[in-house]
Amino acid sequence: MDELAQRFEAQRGHLRAVAYRMLGSLAEAEDAVQETWLRLSRVDPDEVANLAAWLRTVVSRVCLDVLRARRARPEEPVGDLPERVSEADPEQEALLAESVGRALLVVLDALAPAERVAFVLHDLFAVPFDGIGPIVGRTTTTTKKLASRARQRVRGTTDLPEAAIARHRDVVDAFLAAARTGDLAGLLAVLAPDVVRVADPAVLPPGVPATACGARAVAEEAVVLATPSRFAAPALLDGAVGAVVAPFGRLVLALVITVRDDRVARFEVVSNPRRLAALEVAVLP
Repeated sequence: MDELAQRFEAQRGHLRAVAYRMLGSLAEAEDAVQETWLRLSRVDPDEVANLAAWLRTVVSRVCLDVLRARRARPEEPVGDLPERVSEADPEQEALLAESVGRALLVVLDALAPAERVAFVLHDLFAVPFDGIGPIVGRTTTTTKKLASRARQRVRGTTDLPEAAIARHRDVVDAFLAAARTGDLAGLLAVLAPDVVRVADPAVLPPGVPATACGARAVAEEAVVLATPSRFAAPALLDGAVGAVVAPFGRLVLALVITVRDDRVARFEVVSNPRRLAALEVAVLP
């Protein structure tokens, strides 16, 4: 058993990486890896010809069960955003952002369970489709279609040329960086003089109007975005460059941004769950 445990430990990092991308939760990924070990401990290791492939298959099936159970539960309310965001562990969030990317996790979270498993295994870990089919219970041809549909969601669609996307992303990056640190000068530099800020009332402190106009007014009240922007990342929203706020990979806010003349001309802070669900979120190229 000691030798088997050592062989399992050698695969733990890979299994955690697979499970994390499938589940978008470090805690659930660790649970899936532990369940995989428990299942391994109940089989005869001599019957496992390729341990790495066997473990990846098992952890994938465990994750698929978790995803299906998650889909079967009623959606949890978003709740009070400042409290939810402040509960997030900055170290875990840093790992999340560096290892996968918030925008990708948001898109993956919107996929059907079998689509997510097929995409993660094939596109992120180069597992052949004939090895994925038995995991999701589909033929190889159908599994290819699952991954293809997921890939289209990840890439999204836009009418913007690549050069415009790059410029707009620079603007959004500068805006988020200034918002994170409360850099008033940086905000004034990236906001258009006549910028308009619109926000769902639930995300604003009491007494703050749903609409604000003018660079100075918008910049001075940007402290509202200081905490959420720590968990923000650029993304493609309905074909335009915006940003998602996604602690632990779960979408809680979207910044729908209009860029004009390389400045933020308008941005809307969306927190309503129905409106968030209606947005087409994709990963920037």
